[in-house]
Amino acid sequence: MSHSHDHNTHAASNRALAITLGLVASFFFVQLGVALYTGSLALLSDAGHMATDALALTLALTAATLASRGSVTDTSTFGWYRLEVLAALVNAVLLLGVAAYVAIESINRWNDEVTLDPLLIGIVGGIGLLVNIVGIVLLRDKAKTSMNIRGAYLEVVADAAGSVGILLGAVVIAVTEWYRIDAVVGVAIACFMAPRAVRLGNDALHVLLQRAPSHIDVAQLTRQLTGIPGVVDVHDVHVWTLTSGMEVATAHLVVEDVASTHQVLDVARDMLRSDYELEHATLQVEPADHVDCGESGW
Repeated sequence: MSHSHDHNTHAASNRALAITLGLVASFFFVQLGVALYTGSLALLSDAGHMATDALALTLALTAATLASRGSVTDTSTFGWYRLEVLAALVNAVLLLGVAAYVAIESINRWNDEVTLDPLLIGIVGGIGLLVNIVGIVLLRDKAKTSMNIRGAYLEVVADAAGSVGILLGAVVIAVTEWYRIDAVVGVAIACFMAPRAVRLGNDALHVLLQRAPSHIDVAQLTRQLTGIPGVVDVHDVHVWTLTSGMEVATAHLVVEDVASTHQVLDVARDMLRSDYELEHATLQVEPADHVDCGESGW
């Protein structure tokens, strides 16, 4: 039942990514063409962001598809799950790159005197916003449980903010003919994107560096394992995240009575599952007089 549920969840996520990718990629060509025709830096920058969106969604879909297949082999014993985290890190870097580009170009064009067509820019910005809203609706719930999809989701959210900025800029230009609003909008988009990219990148690096999940107190976990009746020592405790929603733990438990091994193992597994939601834990139970196994030091 659980396996079937996971399979259905992955399939739904992949469909959402594929639909969003199709919409974003199609609109990119429309936006790029209008940007080149009008000479609008705002539209050109947003078209570049759309291209980044399409690349990010492609990476996310590829990673999610491979990860959902598992593909566990003798040389890839954890399958392809980490591809999701790598895709999230690439997305974060792309977001930062686009933010920097938009900020620099906005500053550079501050003194440019460019006449823009607010109606055409507004129409394209409005269509772009609708495309992004569809993507947000499709990916929002799935982004809560997958770091990979969250990266793609943030790309779409950032682009939606860009579309809102383009619409506001078009209105300001139509009313006041103040064309420098393009530069103001560009800086605002960059400021919106950057912190979200940093947070996503930090989360991905946290996983790739195999640090303990932030919601798990490893010291407390070790004390609880040591407090299990029959356990006299606990060492080599490691807790890390394989990918979004998949935490893994290993530990060595030293027992005073070999006869209690079965009971100790059951109690330890139940505790890790109920208190820390660690469904996959590898526990090595050792007798107290076993001298060959000591702490590895890492």
